Amino acid sequence: MTAEQDERAFRALTQKVSAARGLRCEAYKEKCLRRRLAVRMRARGVHTFEAYSRLLDEDTSEYDRLLDALTINVTKFWRNAATWQALTDPYLRELWRARRGGVRAWSAGCASGEEPYTVAVALAEVARALGEEAVFATAEARIDATDVDRESLERTAAAQFPDSAFAEMPADLARRYFTAVAPRRPLPVLQRLVRVRRHDLTREPPPEPPYDLIVCRNVVIYFDRPMQERLFSAFADALVPGGILLLGKVETLFGPARERLTLEDPRERIYRRPA
Repeated sequence: MTAEQDERAFRALTQKVSAARGLRCEAYKEKCLRRRLAVRMRARGVHTFEAYSRLLDEDTSEYDRLLDALTINVTKFWRNAATWQALTDPYLRELWRARRGGVRAWSAGCASGEEPYTVAVALAEVARALGEEAVFATAEARIDATDVDRESLERTAAAQFPDSAFAEMPADLARRYFTAVAPRRPLPVLQRLVRVRRHDLTREPPPEPPYDLIVCRNVVIYFDRPMQERLFSAFADALVPGGILLLGKVETLFGPARERLTLEDPRERIYRRPA
C-alpha cells in the first residue's frame, strides 16, 4: 500500500468512527490517533485501516473498546503531590472563604474518578484547617466530574478504588476520607459533592458554568492546536472572576486565553482569571 492509499484509508476510518460514535477524531493529534488505533488493530489481529473498518462493521462492540483506547485514563489520588499542596493553599483556601464553602469545581476529563475526589479531599482539608468541618458537611460545594469515555464514567460513578490508586496520597488523608478495606470508597461526605456526567470537550460547552475551579490535567495535549486554543478560551469563559484553572505540568496555555488568564504558579501550571 502506498503512503497516499494509507492516508486515504486512515481518513476514511476516522470519519467513520466520528460519524458512528460522535467522537471528534479530527481534533486529536494525528500521531496520537494513529498510535491508539494501532493498539486496537494489534489486539484484533488486523494490519490495515481498511481491515479494521470492516471489523467495526462485523463487531460493533469494538467501537467501545476503541473509544476506551482513545481516551486517557492514567491517574491516581493526589497525583503530583506538590501540585495539590500549591493549589490547596492559598488558592482553594481563598475560594472556600470567598464562597463560604460553596465552591463550584469542574474536573474536565475525570478518568476513573481519582481527580474529582482529590479535589473533594483538598476542599475537606481546607475546611478542617479552618476549623469548619461542620460547615463542610453541609456546604453546597459541587464538583462536576465529566468525561467522554463510557468506562471512565462507570468507574467514577461506582467510586470503588484499589489500594494502588492511593500510592501518591498521604496515608493520613486516605485513612481520613476513605474506607479501610479494598475496594476503598470515599466517605459519604465526599460522595455527595461529586456529580458524574458524560461530556465531550470537543463538541459541547462547559456543563454548568460558572466555576470557581477548573481542573483539566494532561488532556488538551492530545488535541491539535486549534482545538487546544478553543478549549482554553472555553475554560476562561467558564471561570468566575478570580477563578482558578489547573493544567498538567507539561501543558502550556496559549492563544487568546493567554490575555485573559494570569499565570500564578509557573511550576504547577496554576492560572487565575483576574477579578
